[in-house]
Amino acid sequence: MRLMRLAAAAALLLAAAGGVEAKDWTKVRIGTEGAYPPFNNLTSDGQLVGFDIDIAKALCDEMKVECEFITQDWDGIIPALQAGKFDAIIASMSITDERKEKVDFTKKYYNTGPAIAVPKDSKLAGVTPEDLKGITLGAQSSTTHSNYAEAKFPDAELKLYPTPDEYKLDLESGRLDAAIDDVVVLSDWVNATEGACCKILGALQPDPVINGEGAGIAVRKGEDDLREMLNEAIAAIRANGKYKEINDKYFAFDVYGG
Repeated sequence: MRLMRLAAAAALLLAAAGGVEAKDWTKVRIGTEGAYPPFNNLTSDGQLVGFDIDIAKALCDEMKVECEFITQDWDGIIPALQAGKFDAIIASMSITDERKEKVDFTKKYYNTGPAIAVPKDSKLAGVTPEDLKGITLGAQSSTTHSNYAEAKFPDAELKLYPTPDEYKLDLESGRLDAAIDDVVVLSDWVNATEGACCKILGALQPDPVINGEGAGIAVRKGEDDLREMLNEAIAAIRANGKYKEINDKYFAFDVYGG
């Protein structure tokens, strides 16, 4: 009897030493930004919509768990996950080595590259560092795109914004010469304005270190059970056609990428 008690105590100690304890997932709280169309956005009546949101719902259906969405400003989204405000981030977050030090990631669920947008009447001719020398370039802060701009366009003046909405307003009003973001985000915005404001100047070659391995789902360090559930669900919706159904609702190409 004493040996059994000692074995049970040892098992508890091992579980504690191993980090996050496995749990029976019946509900998953999902953090997202709600300010990054067409991937995630809040409508005028407060509804979350977008590719990230539809993918999240499909994954929850596949895992047979209840989904709860929680909006969170981008700058604080990883600390909020670490603090337990939600269980996973589905918000177009690129998988990078820097972020892997703070969170664990699933495999990618899409992969698109960066681009540069400019006012419609811009005289800029290209997207090389020489082309963009001396301009004012806008980007959302704490993103791979702002990191890319800082590394690749050192002679441009980089201006950072909390959300894409702010840099879009400054680009429309002439307070910026250009902006950098995901090519899909910029194209969706330009097309929505019917060309009245801005245009895509050009796509950029992704940097595998800066831009990472595509967008993945972030979970807290050590929550391997949830990460693997999500990985299996991503593979399942890719195989059963649900991913393509959602993809085709938003895009005319396979956003999953190479």
